Amino acid sequence: MTVVSHEPIHSERSSWWAQLLVPELWAFLAIAVIWLSVLFTAIYGPDIRTNGAGGDSAIVPSVVVVGLFAFLSTWAVAVFGFRNRR
Repeated sequence: MTVVSHEPIHSERSSWWAQLLVPELWAFLAIAVIWLSVLFTAIYGPDIRTNGAGGDSAIVPSVVVVGLFAFLSTWAVAVFGFRNRR
């Protein structure tokens, strides 16, 4: 006589909780928040105004600087959050 073992029964609560522990989810949320901050800086952020000694002035939107750092931080989060852990 052979015995067939059943697969372990997983409740809905345990599978929902297990999905919260997935690192890719947290990496995705972090990247989404980073780019939402860029969006709100683009809409509501002030300009960076500089005045030179000779009367020259320059105006740069602050989203340019925030976007640069958002790109770099997105790269860092993606490298560590989406890497294979074998």
